[in-house]
Amino acid sequence: MASTSSDEDDSSEIHIQKKQRTEDKTCSAMMYLDVLHCPVCCESLTTPIFQCDDGHLACSSCCSKLSNKCHACALPIGKNRCIAMETVLESTLVRCPNAEFGCTKMVSNWKIPTHLKECTRSQCSCPALGCDYTGSYEDLYKHLFHSSSIHDVIYMFCTGFSCGEIFDVRMNIKVKDKNKIYVKREFKKHLLFAVQCFSEADGVYITVSCIAPSAPEVGEFSYHLSYTVDGNAITHESTVKRLLELSSKRPEESYMRIPHSLLRGERLVMELCIKMLNKE
Repeated sequence: MASTSSDEDDSSEIHIQKKQRTEDKTCSAMMYLDVLHCPVCCESLTTPIFQCDDGHLACSSCCSKLSNKCHACALPIGKNRCIAMETVLESTLVRCPNAEFGCTKMVSNWKIPTHLKECTRSQCSCPALGCDYTGSYEDLYKHLFHSSSIHDVIYMFCTGFSCGEIFDVRMNIKVKDKNKIYVKREFKKHLLFAVQCFSEADGVYITVSCIAPSAPEVGEFSYHLSYTVDGNAITHESTVKRLLELSSKRPEESYMRIPHSLLRGERLVMELCIKMLNKE
């Protein structure tokens, strides 16, 4: 039965790349996107793809969850690869979801989640409380630079620095908010770095992030954080995580913890140095 025009409008377009023996050519075809989804978890299929003897498919993670029994017929599944579907999967290209924001890349459907983390047009969220602005990391930098007056809140200071220099980070740890944020603008790369302080029962946890996608154009950075009081020094070195949006949850890794016994007064003063990692 032929699909109606309404059905065609609602379908997702996938471009199938077809390589000829004598000349590389690309043809376009229409395909329903759910064909490339695992029938068990309904997520995009990723290689390796397995099939039972009756030809039913499942992704590798679902095979183990099903104790290697096919969801449709209970036959064993998890040993026989479906090379044909893997070939189709590798050959399908979809438009980046950020096409409306200027990304022109076509990406394999199963690589979309990875691509979005690296896409320079992925939307980043403003870290200021009460601000719902989103935009590319470059636009977010301009947003805070030109409208810093409306973001002048007690826990946020959007001042500038250059990579390699040491500067003080001063945060009021007695304010009501459990998650305190200190934002710095990097002049040369036009990037935003955020220092977050999380107050917990066993002390305060501090982490440093860059509000940007994990794209090569952004670069990679490391940081050195130090806190000294009464002759006691606590230091922490790590790579800077690149995030599209700051989390309000305490980090599970890459943090510096300062016990309450080493805190003095309402203000936490630390020294921070952010460096750009050299590409080999």
